[in-house]
Amino acid sequence: MKRIIIAGLALGLAATSALAQQTGINAADMKNIKESYNINDPYTRAMTNALSNNDVKKLALNRENLDEFDHFFKYRVKVSGITNQKSSGRCWMFTSFNTLRPKVMEKLNISKFDFSHNYLYFWDIFEKSNLFLENIIETANEPIDSRIVQWHFKSPIGDGGVWNSFVNLIKKYGAVPKEVMPETRTSENTGMLNRLIKRKLREQGYQLRKMIEAKKSATDIRAAKVQMMGDIYRMLALNLGEPPTEFTWRYKNKEGVVSELKEYTPLGFAAEMFPNINYNDYIMLMNDPTRPYYKMYEIENYRNVSEGINWKYINLPNDVLKNVAMESIKANEAMYASCDVGKQLNNSIGVSDINNYDYEAVYGVKFGMDKTARILTRESGSSHGMALIAVDVDKNEKPIKWQFENSWGASSGHNGYLTFSDKWFDEYMFRLVVQKRFLPKKVQKVLKDKVVMLPRWDFMY
Repeated sequence: MKRIIIAGLALGLAATSALAQQTGINAADMKNIKESYNINDPYTRAMTNALSNNDVKKLALNRENLDEFDHFFKYRVKVSGITNQKSSGRCWMFTSFNTLRPKVMEKLNISKFDFSHNYLYFWDIFEKSNLFLENIIETANEPIDSRIVQWHFKSPIGDGGVWNSFVNLIKKYGAVPKEVMPETRTSENTGMLNRLIKRKLREQGYQLRKMIEAKKSATDIRAAKVQMMGDIYRMLALNLGEPPTEFTWRYKNKEGVVSELKEYTPLGFAAEMFPNINYNDYIMLMNDPTRPYYKMYEIENYRNVSEGINWKYINLPNDVLKNVAMESIKANEAMYASCDVGKQLNNSIGVSDINNYDYEAVYGVKFGMDKTARILTRESGSSHGMALIAVDVDKNEKPIKWQFENSWGASSGHNGYLTFSDKWFDEYMFRLVVQKRFLPKKVQKVLKDKVVMLPRWDFMY
């Protein structure tokens, strides 16, 4: 037995050694490689001319698929109009508000309303900045080139987030109407502010590490951090305006009656607008075929508020996600959802389907990865959040297609909405947030199981 193992190891080492010796492309290899492209072949010559002079996406467009889908649905949540996040990464915030906004409009009997995304964005970046500095203090004894320290310095803050990010903010800071703290040029174009705040945070993080290395007292370090956060607050306020601590507001209902002018605090406003919402009743579900299903996972340190909750989800097969989603839609409850939005998206007609674009036919090259392989190689992952609002079914009540309410403005997609096929759901949908009452008993039991903690650099981050 030992001889067999030793022989196997020897063969493995020999194969590895042979691979290591063949790192370059020699003349014979090049001859074989060049045979894959024959300019004398009419199709190859035609495609070379076409691709070198045109947009590949237009050439790959499958025209037979253009009339496959309409935008009619048997079951559709009552929605309240399209929003626009502009040039910002606040899709998760817009989506979260979009699932709740219709409830406010129905409660107040008004035809038009939106929350201030600028207000919540201010506090999101402020809190993420504080969390970054706390992470730097926590890891100060690690070498600066360690994986965890470099992870934090790589991206101190950003626009991105998920449902738990929204919950953390609204619980701590509440909400205000859009007109109380309207959008600014910066809130709608966040790139430059993000870059400057990252620059300042990296400088501050480096200074904190130096203070801890020099054995400065905890009091001095805490005082320095507070002063640093003052700089971040100033930068945010200069670009976004200062968030109100109290405000007055009134509205006109559908009958034209103007309400009394009333004083609010942001926390009081949120409590009055959502009196029956228990955020703990909202559960995130994920379809990640790289990991076992029916388990609860948590991503370490994935939050925006230091004392807030991390990103936590139950991993489930797609058929379970679909059943839960259908129950929610039938009950007129929109859901926070996120997906790999750019894959096979024909935004001009507002349709996503796995057959929209035939890149294999254009290049004569097979693209063969399944969802598992795409996730593990980082070819695919959740890139955008939208509200899942509709499903169409066949005569057996099996889903055929679904619809998102997007936040790219009414001129995007189909009047602001994106319709996607059930097969696209299987391949590119990743997560949903649903109310606990829609979960099957088998899934509800998972909530009581021990959570599997994933590292902060997990590939589903």
